[in-house]
Amino acid sequence: MDFGNVLKRAWEIVWKFKVLWIFGILASCGQASGSGGSNSGFSFSSDDKNFSPQVEQFFNRLDPTAITILIVIGIIVVLFLVVLAILLGTVGRVGLIRGTLKAEQGAERLSFGELWRDGLTYFWRVFGLNLVIGLIILFAWLILFILGIILTVGTLGIFLICLIPLLCLLIPAMWVVSVIVEQANVALVVENLSITEAIKRGWQVVIDHIGPMIVMGLILVLGVGLIGGAIIGLPLLIVIAPAVTGIAVGTSEAIRNGLLVSGLFFLVYLPVLLLLSGILKAYISSAWTLTYLRLTTKPSPALIEAPRVPEDMETPPAESA
Repeated sequence: MDFGNVLKRAWEIVWKFKVLWIFGILASCGQASGSGGSNSGFSFSSDDKNFSPQVEQFFNRLDPTAITILIVIGIIVVLFLVVLAILLGTVGRVGLIRGTLKAEQGAERLSFGELWRDGLTYFWRVFGLNLVIGLIILFAWLILFILGIILTVGTLGIFLICLIPLLCLLIPAMWVVSVIVEQANVALVVENLSITEAIKRGWQVVIDHIGPMIVMGLILVLGVGLIGGAIIGLPLLIVIAPAVTGIAVGTSEAIRNGLLVSGLFFLVYLPVLLLLSGILKAYISSAWTLTYLRLTTKPSPALIEAPRVPEDMETPPAESA
């Protein structure tokens, strides 16, 4: 497989059909993981007379019913955001695959509505595929965790020494699984397969072409994904700098002002962050889809033309009797 051609073609598609940037942003929603650590560990000194008493009085005035209502509302909001992220992420993933496929088939224009409808058409199957694989991975990790505890206790901790090389083997194994999942999603959408058929097809394509898959995985995951993500995330260091500075100063006013400035910087950079993340996601998805198409599409057999008769061997005219 011509890796350079695949990478070049993926960029041509993403640059020509900029509607894919939107679906890249949507697809990124399904992969974004919320970080629960929200700087709640900041400690204020006893000299902070203005902030801590106000917080304590606020919570003291709340009765248990109000606290319960706030907790319920928080849970509902979180569940709504999770469902919305799953919907947008799944539709975005399907839209990227369908958009790349249609571009390869010669489409001159891709509309948002068309790709959105395609996303809804394949939604439940793509969602079910990733849910099934996610549950299998979770179940496998639970088994390994339980076995690890049993073996650690049974061997008086000696198993922990053997756990290090095992973890080193699990890293490439999980990387291969991620490639299989990627190809299974593409197979489901491109060939209109069921969930079971898509998993089998993704496995078959990766195993039958393990060499090209490893090379493309290294390029897209380690090269494009990690390096591109690092470049996009680099300005976030500038965003958090005022907050870190305020925390380092330690006073309530410095912390408050630092958080406000960092929040303002983040709001300014957020549209750029979403746009660049969407382009990066669209490019990686397009490259994976093209990889699948290149490896599974058989070249059309060349037409065998009838051999031409040389001029000097043409049939002579029939002689008259």
